[in-house]
Amino acid sequence: MAAYAHSLREGATKYGVAIHAWVFMTNHVHMLLSADTNQGISELMRHIGRHYVQPFNFKYARSGSLFGGRFRSSLVQDEVYLLNCIRYIELNPVRAGMTADPGDYHWSSYHCHAFGKIAGMWTPRPEYLGLGENKAERQKIYRETIAQSLTSETVQKIRHCLNTGLVLGTQDFRDQINALRS
Repeated sequence: MAAYAHSLREGATKYGVAIHAWVFMTNHVHMLLSADTNQGISELMRHIGRHYVQPFNFKYARSGSLFGGRFRSSLVQDEVYLLNCIRYIELNPVRAGMTADPGDYHWSSYHCHAFGKIAGMWTPRPEYLGLGENKAERQKIYRETIAQSLTSETVQKIRHCLNTGLVLGTQDFRDQINALRS
């Protein structure tokens, strides 16, 4: 996982991608990213393919995609939707039954949000920074927020939007994005 994190950070720096949340699971990853350019995230994923997946495949005498296909993405509206996505990502090991507490899982941005751990690849979102007036208050509020489970409806909506490439947000926001795409 450390090699993956290194490749991710290197590519993110090279292609102007900010990493806001992540969890590295044993067979997939979840990340919340934003990019300076329209192609930044695609370039980052190609970078990981060249600098992590290819050496991994060579080392373990395997071929093909390491993560079961092309990456999937969804545009996420700020505010409630974005914070719910961060919670969705960081609670993934709990939902998978790997741990009872997200703080027990090492390969996650949870430690940055909840305890202020410094991670060179982490860029906090303004929505997170607005949770409190200082670090201690923000971290406390975040821990309290993540302790409240996401509803099954919220989890299903995030999964549906991610798996289908749909926009996650209000109807007005989705309409605005669709108008821009036309």
